[in-house]
Amino acid sequence: MQEGERLTPSSTCPAAAAVPGRRRLPEGPAEGGAMSASSRRWMLLLCRALGQAAASMEKAVVRAIPSEAKLTISLSLSGSHRQLQRDQSEPLGKALARISASATKSKKRKEPPAPGPPVRLLFHGQPVPEAAPNAEAWQDGAELLVGNLVYRVERNPPTCHSLGLPRHIMAGFPLCPRLSLEFADPERSPCVWYKQAPAEAGGSPEKPTEQEWVEAGHERVYVPAVGDIGLRLKLRCTPGDGERLGESRELQVEGPVEAGPGACTFDQRHLYTQRPAEEPVTRAVSYNLLADVYAQTEHARTVLFPYCAPYALELEYRHCLIRKELSGYRADLLCLQEVDRTVFSDSLAPALEAFGLDGVFRLKDKQHEGLATFYRRSRYRLCSQHDVLLGEALTGDPLHRPLLEQLSRYPAAKEKVLQRSSALQVSVLQSTTDPSRKICVANTHLYFHPKGGNIRLIQIAVALTHIRHVAYELYPGIPIIFGGDFNSTPSTGMYSFVRDGTIPEDHEDWMSNGEEERCNMSLSHPLKLKSACGEPAYTNYVGGFHGCLDYIFIDSENLEVEQIIPMPGHEEVTSHQALPSVSHPSDHIALVCDLKWK
Repeated sequence: MQEGERLTPSSTCPAAAAVPGRRRLPEGPAEGGAMSASSRRWMLLLCRALGQAAASMEKAVVRAIPSEAKLTISLSLSGSHRQLQRDQSEPLGKALARISASATKSKKRKEPPAPGPPVRLLFHGQPVPEAAPNAEAWQDGAELLVGNLVYRVERNPPTCHSLGLPRHIMAGFPLCPRLSLEFADPERSPCVWYKQAPAEAGGSPEKPTEQEWVEAGHERVYVPAVGDIGLRLKLRCTPGDGERLGESRELQVEGPVEAGPGACTFDQRHLYTQRPAEEPVTRAVSYNLLADVYAQTEHARTVLFPYCAPYALELEYRHCLIRKELSGYRADLLCLQEVDRTVFSDSLAPALEAFGLDGVFRLKDKQHEGLATFYRRSRYRLCSQHDVLLGEALTGDPLHRPLLEQLSRYPAAKEKVLQRSSALQVSVLQSTTDPSRKICVANTHLYFHPKGGNIRLIQIAVALTHIRHVAYELYPGIPIIFGGDFNSTPSTGMYSFVRDGTIPEDHEDWMSNGEEERCNMSLSHPLKLKSACGEPAYTNYVGGFHGCLDYIFIDSENLEVEQIIPMPGHEEVTSHQALPSVSHPSDHIALVCDLKWK
């Protein structure tokens, strides 16, 4: 099959019948019957004939959204493509008159317009009344007659507006297309992958041997094999809604498939997550992905991560690893930090959607990165979101008035807290199998500075008060899972405050940045939280520092730990000196655990 050739159904008649404008064919023999070879050939020929007949007919595509005032009619008139926008409430007769006038428009403006051809709209062979409003008149399957031309009307057909593929592709790493669909369901939009067949010997520069495309897979996600190294890939996607198929889009990957880096730090961890968790167990992950806005700087290359090969810091390379790592955990809940805004929409969300996960994003204040929470849509649906910026919440929400009054006694510390862009993402999810069961999933990334222990204490106090409001007042009694990069080791006040529920006013962290920013106060919270993954030796390993900064805190009264996925071995982490590396995409390590309702 040559590039650009239309795909035609090659196996079953219903597939052809599903294409817009094609009439449906008999379903075939009754249950238990068998179709003979001659009957199968006849059905196949009929399907192809109908498909070719439908493809040869002109189309008038109507895009009509109930919430929009206008609809758009797209068709080819007088050799050029036209798009006519009409009020949905306008009588059909006016739209037909406009089409007639457009069909006779002269390219030379000085020429007087010729009389337009008669234009009619038929549905099931009957004229549609010209007094009918456009919103009702233009039905899928209707026929538009413009003089001697007949157009097949397609109302809101499944459409693929754009198709995107990563530039960097490695053998053994999943390749997930970015689809921009309208009136289509990704799960009902067939994808066909092709790879170039190896060139035959005998070609010459004057007469090169032509390479052919051969089918390589029919799933939305394609994992290039070692045998694909050096070959180019191509994807054809046909948007569908379960009943109709739209026009296919095709895209070729820019470069050939490359060899992978070999063993990655997460390969052994995937052995523990080969199967998804089953009710009543939920698999949770918390992971700082290392935002590209921080990785792609001269400071990162020369100071923060000088040991990392420059190509391994590039976004396309790192996200090859991230897609494989995250998909291999088969998580039900993902709390991700340092997610670039464009990465979420252009790469991460489309990739994880292909693996059954939906996500929500929260941008930090005046930043290009933020927080992302994903959930498996077969297990959960999103009930509500309660995201806040911690500084804004402290001054603007009455919930935090007691804390604000205490902090106001320390102007320098207060100003520092309010300058920070840290956010808290809170999502309430409902079980798809048991609607009575809900869960509060919180996600945050606290202030990073080594001397900012006092700031982190204020931030976590705001976060815990907000979470308590959601889980104790808005949805009384629902369990809490609180993941994030807390930038605090187990020896800090932040960690002991979360775990123990109190922090005394004489704790040394209130003086973490000296006397000027001192803000001694006594705080408490009622949540019963514990670290589900314990206290690993480190979750962040860079040149000059390693320590445990990330946690998944869980409601110990309602949840228990079923399994903790072991961290990668020290030899794996340090095989390229530190993180990130060619075998690990971030300077942090993901926390993964299976949780169970008590």
